[in-house]
Amino acid sequence: MSIVINGLPAVLPADPRVSLLDFLRDHLTLHGTKKGCDQGACGACTVLADGERILSCLALAVQYEGRSIVTIEGIGTATDLHPLQQAFVEHDGLQCGYCTPGQICSAIGMADEIQRGIPSHVSADLSASTIDLTREELRERMSGNLCRCGAHNGIIEAITATLAPVPEAAE
Repeated sequence: MSIVINGLPAVLPADPRVSLLDFLRDHLTLHGTKKGCDQGACGACTVLADGERILSCLALAVQYEGRSIVTIEGIGTATDLHPLQQAFVEHDGLQCGYCTPGQICSAIGMADEIQRGIPSHVSADLSASTIDLTREELRERMSGNLCRCGAHNGIIEAITATLAPVPEAAE
């Protein structure tokens, strides 16, 4: 049984009870994906499975046999950052950096959801073929990723600068 991690094949663990998060961190030494709450409440463990964002602490590694997983290590390089990674730096979207890998993976997955027209809880028109990335829409879609050190405004600015200009809400 194998899985593709950041473009490279990996042999799944023999124990079917190993979470995808523990497989990435403990078996493959990919420590960019963080263990936050281990209950799916903080988003620190967010990775992309075939392009869709998932919480790796709630997934068993064997569930993703034959699929492609991308972690933060598979997004950009130290010398060629992904545009979203660069925006996080430019907009102070990180302080301690613990949530940053999950935030970036989640934002990339979110961009794909918006492009596919998948509405959120706050989408005004559920049948619209395009979704405006308003500040409220962005905050709702990223609400599963928590930042405890106070970089939230920078995170929103970085995502906005990378994905689309967000019109200010009418006051």
